[in-house]
Amino acid sequence: MQADHDHRRFQQHVVVMRHGDRADNVETLWISTAERPWDPPIVEEGRVRAYCTGRKLRTQLGFPIHRVFVSPFLRCIQTAAEVIAALSAVGDDPAVNTTSDGVQIDPSKIKVSIEYGLCEMLNREAIRVSPKDGNWGFNMVELEAMLPAGTVDHSVEILDKELPHWEETVLGARNRYKRVIQALADKYPSENLLLVTHGEAVGVAVSAFLKDTSVYEVEYCAYSQSRRSVTFGEDQTFTAGTFEVINRGQTGISFYSLSCNDSF
Repeated sequence: MQADHDHRRFQQHVVVMRHGDRADNVETLWISTAERPWDPPIVEEGRVRAYCTGRKLRTQLGFPIHRVFVSPFLRCIQTAAEVIAALSAVGDDPAVNTTSDGVQIDPSKIKVSIEYGLCEMLNREAIRVSPKDGNWGFNMVELEAMLPAGTVDHSVEILDKELPHWEETVLGARNRYKRVIQALADKYPSENLLLVTHGEAVGVAVSAFLKDTSVYEVEYCAYSQSRRSVTFGEDQTFTAGTFEVINRGQTGISFYSLSCNDSF
């Protein structure tokens, strides 16, 4: 546990990040031939952006990421794979794993799990084409195989065991994101978390903890950063403060407050 052993306190950080550039927003004809038009991958530019964002997180946050949770949508899985590779990259050491791009990583540095509760809003506001039979076709074994070898934590019990029902409301999705962010932080109070998810969830990570704020734009691979103080008791119970949203330079989130327009 990363805590002050004299006071048993830990400053917990939670980073919530949007996926990289999605194919259907870049290649206009992609959706017309796609087998899964509701689940676009990221394009090469998105892959590069994701890896570079992972390097930025590693060098600029000032604290380690211990655990990653990711939406089951393909664009988030692919983004997380790049970010995890960047976060756990090491030097020339034959004892470590190598990604398909030749990046050597130490899988012990970070653990990752897929979380249904971080999925895209399941409504027409966010998804242009939905599966006619209602089966979204997420194969957890195949999705986990896309993540860097040795990083998946199979001991983690998924928080939301089912996807939301189709045509959930925007407000319902926002409440879901807020609940899941809070629940994951409470489940791992002595660890810093990275949640790789969708733009609406990143907006919620700001507006839910920054009073009188409305987020109106979240760029690809944009991320929010929040922190709170956690104090542990002798029996491993804990009390935690309220999350504080931190502005650490331009991270691609534009929001509106009662006083002015601003951006992270």
